[in-house]
Amino acid sequence: MTIVTDSEALSVYRGTIFWSWFPWTSMSWKYLQDAERKLLSFVKSPYRTRYVNLGPVVEQEDKIWTLELNTEKRETPVVLLHGFGAGIGLWCMNVDKISNNRRPVYAMDLLGFGRSSRPTFSTDPEQIEQQYVNAIEKWRSEVKLEKFVLLGHSFGAYLATAYSIQHPERVHHLILADPWGFSEENKNIKNKIPWWAKGIFYALKSLNPLWPVRFAGPYGQWLVTNLRSDILKKFEPVLGEQSNSIGEYIFQCNSQRATGESAFISLVSGFGWAKNPMIKRIQYLDKKVPITFIYGQNTWMDQSIGGIVKNERLNSFVHVETIPNAGHHVFADQYDVFNDIVDKICREKVIEVEE
Repeated sequence: MTIVTDSEALSVYRGTIFWSWFPWTSMSWKYLQDAERKLLSFVKSPYRTRYVNLGPVVEQEDKIWTLELNTEKRETPVVLLHGFGAGIGLWCMNVDKISNNRRPVYAMDLLGFGRSSRPTFSTDPEQIEQQYVNAIEKWRSEVKLEKFVLLGHSFGAYLATAYSIQHPERVHHLILADPWGFSEENKNIKNKIPWWAKGIFYALKSLNPLWPVRFAGPYGQWLVTNLRSDILKKFEPVLGEQSNSIGEYIFQCNSQRATGESAFISLVSGFGWAKNPMIKRIQYLDKKVPITFIYGQNTWMDQSIGGIVKNERLNSFVHVETIPNAGHHVFADQYDVFNDIVDKICREKVIEVEE
């Protein structure tokens, strides 16, 4: 595992000192590093973590924190993009099986999240999206990947699609796990949104939605652990009594400077819908790029999107998987089933498209 120097970490988290005036604060890059290490201790495969230097993408010295497995293998790599408020640690139940001791796997903390740089993004939705796409492409170039399976969850799926539209030659297969940002506003879906998500979307109207977590200092972890105990339970089959580490990790991820959170707010319209829904742009994705949607049966996301895309892309491979007894966090709810689906996709040959 790469050792991160104090100066390097402080350069990534510039701006977090703002919170130090709170006498009860307990958030820092060091606490986040420790929380991540606890989760990655459950990864059985050899791995390393490191910063990938991007140079000037959003700001002058952007860096993406990266988890890497099996980089010496020659199969098509898999790249994982997490959802809103998350980081690489939440893939701790997935990366072993997805890599399957035969293919490279990379997971990144998106800019503005986790241990990556926290730059100040544009406030223009189109520019924000372009900044993320540019960051992913610069990361790819620095890591020296030619073509890969790109898997995104929720907000990460939105960004994965935006990237694939602009760089289709790099995407071997696009996997969208319970994707956010595809639907236009739908009142029927609104009624299915859970209470915690409604709270976030209501807060979007005036404040960064997770500000109470930061304001609460050490009590922020208590808030996460108790109010989102459902997430902790998803990881109990693997983490056991250490599942509380999930609450600690999520708290630390979201107690830092909230630039990714602010960028996400600028992309949102109304009650949690994307200002520029991906369903309006999916036709611009090269027909040669295969797509697989993976939904949780009990998700509050609009599952009809997968079928709509399949009907619209008649000369392209589009497949929809629905996992029973799973919700929005489909990669954790039924992680064995999810991992098997991804592994199967990676083993299959790309479907040739009829011209």
